[in-house]
Amino acid sequence: MTRLASRLLRTGVLLLAAASTFAVQAADTTPVTVFAAASLKESMDEAAALYQKTTGTPVTVSYAASSTLAKQVEQGAPADVFISADLQWMDYLQERKLVDTATRRSLLGNTLVLVAPKASATQLKVTQPGALVKALGDGRLAVGQVSSVPAGKYAKSALESLKLWDGVQAKLAESDSVRSALLLVSRGEAPLGIVYGSDAAADPGVRVVDTFPATSHPAIVYPVASLTTGTAPSRKAFVTWLGTAPAKAIFEKRGFTVLK
Repeated sequence: MTRLASRLLRTGVLLLAAASTFAVQAADTTPVTVFAAASLKESMDEAAALYQKTTGTPVTVSYAASSTLAKQVEQGAPADVFISADLQWMDYLQERKLVDTATRRSLLGNTLVLVAPKASATQLKVTQPGALVKALGDGRLAVGQVSSVPAGKYAKSALESLKLWDGVQAKLAESDSVRSALLLVSRGEAPLGIVYGSDAAADPGVRVVDTFPATSHPAIVYPVASLTTGTAPSRKAFVTWLGTAPAKAIFEKRGFTVLK
């Protein structure tokens, strides 16, 4: 091989390597689309901004009840990552082979609390028989839909466990997400509601009346995973990043428990 040919070959290799590097960098700027449970709004907004600042990769987050998001994924909605507020809806997608099981893990925990409008003087213990029904009076108890929304299902389990369900079942104001239930209380449209502890911390219009015993309902677990239908090159990297110290600090600040 002549010296000229050798030089041309080396130049070609370098150009090819540069082109490959550029292609990877360009791919990394493809937004990661995340479907996240409504209760994660403040945390994920902050986490998405930090991830983009750190890596240059944009993250777009859509919020709704986990049940709604799971159904949308099943119907083909474009998403790269799913964060559910319970195990059931992640299992639902996994059973349909829409979850990259190698990336799935339990990310966060939460508490279940009874809230009242900030100005309310209501005081009670949820374990005290008859106290909740008495405090409601003619009002409604705001909850997520008890048949599908994770917060609503946890609420029903807690009420049944504490033998309060029969007394409040006819007084429920069921909403399409836990944040909708929270809003009813914050606006004073419901005297009491059952939401997550992190929700109560996010809304200055409510205060925590009492916390449900952890033994009264299934453990509140937020699983995360990338989706098999996702296309963003950084989707798995983002899932991994959610377990790093900077992300954990955000979740803990917002009232979540980071699971190991």
